[in-house]
Amino acid sequence: MQVRIRDFTEADARAIVAWRYEPPYDVYDAGEDPEDLKEMLDPTVWPDVWFAADDANSGELVGFAEFRRLHDLVEIGLGLRPDLTGRGLGPPFTEALMAFARERWHPARFGLDVLPWNERAIRAYERVGFVRGERYLRRFDDGAEREFVRMERPA
Repeated sequence: MQVRIRDFTEADARAIVAWRYEPPYDVYDAGEDPEDLKEMLDPTVWPDVWFAADDANSGELVGFAEFRRLHDLVEIGLGLRPDLTGRGLGPPFTEALMAFARERWHPARFGLDVLPWNERAIRAYERVGFVRGERYLRRFDDGAEREFVRMERPA
């Protein structure tokens, strides 16, 4: 799959909010993290943070990316459309996002966080050079806590 990254729109936000992943991946449904959902729906935050990913051939929305620049690091948050997960598309999708970020921001490193039980995603990230790092607890506004694995790689 060839991916084209473009500016995020209201139609993209509405489509992504409607996506539903099968358990246990339903923790990635847009409404599961109220902070992320609020930001995803806020057009003032979209420029330079939220981007849509389309299939370059069909033009269909296939995923999204959230990029955060922190000095020489670009933090990547990403999601593939639910019907495309588990099909080996994670590595090329992640590569396309990194290529976009390299061209736009010229980082030295990339980072991302993943739930430690999500070995499917971890293996996909390892295939494109990410290395597992520390585990940490993240507290959400609603008081819930989740453990994450930090992963990084050179840009």
